[in-house]
Amino acid sequence: MNRFIIILASLLAIGVKAQIAPCGPLPNANQLRWQDMEMYAFIHYSLNTYTDQEWGFGNEDPKLFNPSSLDCRQWARVCKQSGMRGIIFTAKHHCGFCMWPSAYTEYSVKNSPWKDGKGDVVRELAEACREEGLEFAVYLSPWDRNHPEYGRPEYVTYFRNQLRELLTNYGDIFEVWFDGANGGDGWYGGANETRKIDRTTYYEWPETYKMIRDLQPKCLIWNDGSDRGDLRWVGTEAGNVGETNWSLLYHDGEVPYQMLHYGVEQGDVWCPGETNTSIRPGWFYHDAENEHVKSLSKLMDTYYKSVGRNSTLLLNFPIAPNGRIHPNDSLRGIAFKKMIDEVFVKGKVVSKMKQSGPSTILDFGKPTSINRFLAEEDIAQGQRVSKFSLEAEVDGKWLPLKDALVDEGDGLTTIGHRRIICFPTVKATKLRFTILDSKCEPIIKKLDVYLAPELTADIPDAGEKKSSALHIFFSSPMQMFIDWDTEQTISTFRYLPPQGDGVITHYTLWGSTDWSNWTKLASGEFSNIVNNPIWQTIKFAPTKIRMLRFEADRLHSGTRMGYGDIEIK
Repeated sequence: MNRFIIILASLLAIGVKAQIAPCGPLPNANQLRWQDMEMYAFIHYSLNTYTDQEWGFGNEDPKLFNPSSLDCRQWARVCKQSGMRGIIFTAKHHCGFCMWPSAYTEYSVKNSPWKDGKGDVVRELAEACREEGLEFAVYLSPWDRNHPEYGRPEYVTYFRNQLRELLTNYGDIFEVWFDGANGGDGWYGGANETRKIDRTTYYEWPETYKMIRDLQPKCLIWNDGSDRGDLRWVGTEAGNVGETNWSLLYHDGEVPYQMLHYGVEQGDVWCPGETNTSIRPGWFYHDAENEHVKSLSKLMDTYYKSVGRNSTLLLNFPIAPNGRIHPNDSLRGIAFKKMIDEVFVKGKVVSKMKQSGPSTILDFGKPTSINRFLAEEDIAQGQRVSKFSLEAEVDGKWLPLKDALVDEGDGLTTIGHRRIICFPTVKATKLRFTILDSKCEPIIKKLDVYLAPELTADIPDAGEKKSSALHIFFSSPMQMFIDWDTEQTISTFRYLPPQGDGVITHYTLWGSTDWSNWTKLASGEFSNIVNNPIWQTIKFAPTKIRMLRFEADRLHSGTRMGYGDIEIK
């Protein structure tokens, strides 16, 4: 391997691709094209928007759908300005209401007052995407709580007929998304009962897959089930995938959480992870969430833990009842794209690459502040690297950077399409990248170092008033620091738990004005937070501080504290 790395470094310097035998399962052309998209948007919009629900029962009145100013071009512009390269639209959610005038049901926009029943949201969005240069895709819920035949063979024919409409009437489709929620209670044409299905056999997926590939040869299939599609769910909607993330699975069988979240190193089929999450707590729009749009720091954290971990990011923008993306969501999304550019365009650090034994060294020429590292493999030839290390030369001494990261034992793990490592700012003259283990000879096509702005949360949460900018960082897996430019008087700390591992059950909160002397503000337990993961409020006497230290004394699961959002007043 050492000889190869030396050859590779010299080839990289002049932009020549190394010619090496493929390694294991490989992505197809559609999967490679999809991986390069990196970020694309989910759009959730249906009758749920007007009933303030996440899941409709199937008996909601189509007359509820009557937006005052629906504008798909606004959706497309906002998504494009937020860095999204495509949109996946919920053409039909579990309630069964169709956002296009399907010929196979009356439960659709054709029986709504919007545009006197002559409207077609799917068509308007597909056209808007093409005008903005975005890819277009559809979500079609297999579960239908409205249809009287759901659970019987007749419904599968109906489902395929609807899918055929979507794949033949709206141009090129880059992905079709089948939700994993299948069967349960519903209206079912007035039966008002519970129906269960065997999702491994009921939909007869092989025949459906064949139809998709015949009608849309460039379309990828996302399916949360044992019938292996082209892409996989990562086991959580919290916006992160495993730090170890192989783009491989086994061809057959159910996929437990561990495989979804981390992939399978010895898998026999290429099935990369797609990380889906919403810019708000819910997938559909709710007025109560207008002040809980994810902070800029949380969105950047999501980017690093999805795109930066060999995945793509599918970020949801819900549509408000007026038919537009809410200003809080659009402004935060646009700020998100600007911050990505701030880090990975403006923040790039110039370096010279050279080889030193088994390592590749990035030489900055002088002491330089850095806090982000990026590596990419040529995944067209397979995913190879399973462990690597990073060291920084500071004052003539090589120091390992892994101590500033999540504990990875004796090295960092997979790279894949893209791996981004975040670490506290260090002033280094050089950075040393060493591959410690790989399945085959590695093909590294890109290595770069960046300096991200220190104030990664300098835009306050929507509706939150702050007198100065704050930033959030972690000093260890169980300790979060928050500091401001100036002293603040605060009396309330609010914590929203994540949708996955890292939920804090016991905590201690400290405050300081000088980083040296700390005052305990509060400690205790978040009662029932696991079964009822809602906002948790900690109140204490008004205190003047400049820094907060939030410690996780105990977690329900996982090894690193997590959060959905933070509010401080």
